[in-house]
Amino acid sequence: MEGINEQEIQANQWVKFGLRLAVSAALHPFEYSKVLIQLGYEPIAPRPGKSIFGKDIYVLPNIFRYTSYIKRVDGFSGCYRGLTPKLVGTVVGSICSERIADKLGVTDDKLRQESEELSDEEQFDKFLQTLKRDVVVHASGIIVTHPFHVISLRMMATFIGRETTYRSLIGSIVEVYKNDGIFGFFNGIIPKLLCDLACLVLTSTTVYLFNKHFIQDQDGRQYFASFTQFVYASLLYPLNVVSTCTAVSGSGLAAGRPPIMPEYISWKDCYNDLKTRGELKRGNSLFWRSLPRHSPNAMKISVMKDSSVPLPSITKYA
Repeated sequence: MEGINEQEIQANQWVKFGLRLAVSAALHPFEYSKVLIQLGYEPIAPRPGKSIFGKDIYVLPNIFRYTSYIKRVDGFSGCYRGLTPKLVGTVVGSICSERIADKLGVTDDKLRQESEELSDEEQFDKFLQTLKRDVVVHASGIIVTHPFHVISLRMMATFIGRETTYRSLIGSIVEVYKNDGIFGFFNGIIPKLLCDLACLVLTSTTVYLFNKHFIQDQDGRQYFASFTQFVYASLLYPLNVVSTCTAVSGSGLAAGRPPIMPEYISWKDCYNDLKTRGELKRGNSLFWRSLPRHSPNAMKISVMKDSSVPLPSITKYA
């Protein structure tokens, strides 16, 4: 009977994982657009508008209009550029991260007991053990999947310069190794690790403390957990932008070299440059995007010869 329950649990986990892959694939065109925005690519000229406070602004295209532009240029299938390595990385990361945690002895067998049945000291010990396992699973997952993440980002970045490299998974692996060596597969991993792990630790700790002292209702706890994760993810979002730019910078693609992007020496160099230009929040807002009408960071767009895709200079917008 216990064996049947374990099999049912495992089957349900695989079903949920399959649904997660399906949702990820369905939403990929929007993720694709967000990556191009993070890289500073603005192919659609902004239109004049007014903010809610009546100030003159330029309105940038939202995520739907941006995705529609990609479809118009490359067709429906073109909206799924970079999806294959993304899905492969998700599968590999999911399998390997759990096995790595088990190999390190960070198991979840002792974490299934209900918190109401535990004393305060036992609850704190359970929190630490759960957090320890989550950190190991997340960190190992990021490390294992990052090479696929870099390939996916560079595949999407070829939209900007219309390059023919990074078309297939195997060809992209060869291209990354040829250009950057083995370390090229891990460009941008440090800010990504800092972003994801900091968000995990801060969210888990805040939720644990509030649940212990203030929130007793189960629904309230779930809402608060989601809200807390959203807040910390927003605060740490600049590291996400830095990771994306660092993964593409110096890749040989037009998206990763001047005038589109400086060739950064390190992720810190990238962070300082984007901070100086006020671009650490690129892509954070996807539905309402704007910049001041008289901002010194006004966008300048040039058009690439013999191509229907505009190639901008370094974009500077809030």
